[in-house]
Amino acid sequence: MKKIFAYIALALTAFSCKKDNYDPPSSTFSGFITYKGVPVNVSSKDVTFELWEPGWGKNGAITVNVKEDGSFSALLFDGNYKLIIPPSQGPFRSITDAETKTDTMLLTIRGNQEMNIEVMPYYMVREAKLALSGTDVVTGNFRLEKILTGPDERNIESVFLYLNQTQFVDGTNYIARTVLDGGNITDPANISMQVNIPDVISGNGATGNQDYVFARVGVKISGVEDLLFSEVQQINLK
Repeated sequence: MKKIFAYIALALTAFSCKKDNYDPPSSTFSGFITYKGVPVNVSSKDVTFELWEPGWGKNGAITVNVKEDGSFSALLFDGNYKLIIPPSQGPFRSITDAETKTDTMLLTIRGNQEMNIEVMPYYMVREAKLALSGTDVVTGNFRLEKILTGPDERNIESVFLYLNQTQFVDGTNYIARTVLDGGNITDPANISMQVNIPDVISGNGATGNQDYVFARVGVKISGVEDLLFSEVQQINLK
């Protein structure tokens, strides 16, 4: 009986060693979530998509996070994948793939590969100009372009102008913000907002003696959880 257990242990050890000897993934799949080649800015780590690899006995998806500037990067094994953006993800809708005739894309990874993923956003923030006004106010001027129309269109619920100490600026990472109700937007092509800066120069405020802040615009779309954003901009205070 002891010999039987010894043989089983040796077999399991050999199997484990063989399994552990596989090379780790070494191919990088990277790019941007885009609309007509322009990155769609989102909240950091809130938006993801899935990669499914048929075979290998795998039942789960590889989840890929989209960064605040719309970029993504994943380290993968070479192989064939199915790329899916879940319906609940992002301030956008998937585009029907020409090959699969669905919202699923077929992806072949052989070495490092760069590819943008085109989507249809509900809106895009255009020509955002964020600047210091006086000594303690940041002003934002921009326009909102409606992309999806017809049965898929959505209204604007709220628009935010956020400030933060770091380049991570969104609905959970900010030191100051102002909000404009969507119903109060009279001209989406000409929106102006301003937000007061916390005491960042004297050393008594939330940002200590930091002489700059980061700002960007966020758009909450009715019925859509993830906000749409403009690019992050640094505002120098001196």
